[in-house]
Amino acid sequence: MAALFVAGQGQQQSQASIDYPKTERLLKGSPQRLTYSLYEHPHMSCGIWACEVGAWRIEFAANKQEFFTVIAGKVRLHDSQGDFIDIGAGDAAVIPPNFCGIFEVLEKIGTYALRCN
Repeated sequence: MAALFVAGQGQQQSQASIDYPKTERLLKGSPQRLTYSLYEHPHMSCGIWACEVGAWRIEFAANKQEFFTVIAGKVRLHDSQGDFIDIGAGDAAVIPPNFCGIFEVLEKIGTYALRCN
């Protein structure tokens, strides 16, 4: 069980929900993804996310962006021009609005994520 402390509201806890990348977006593997949703607001959500090795296409809408910190493992983000960056334990990254590319998990990961919409 994951936990987060919210000012004025105390500790928020969550059980994991499980999902997999959509078949039409999947490029490699069939990675199980665990999401612990810990805080929801009309313009923001945050939680803890874990994922097995695999890769899939991502397309962010104009009103979606995400900040995340990798706490374990390694991710590779490929942009639509074929360039990529590796994000490992202790690193943070932002996926900006309108980003199209590939999200590749190179080593099983755990992240703290903040999604703004």
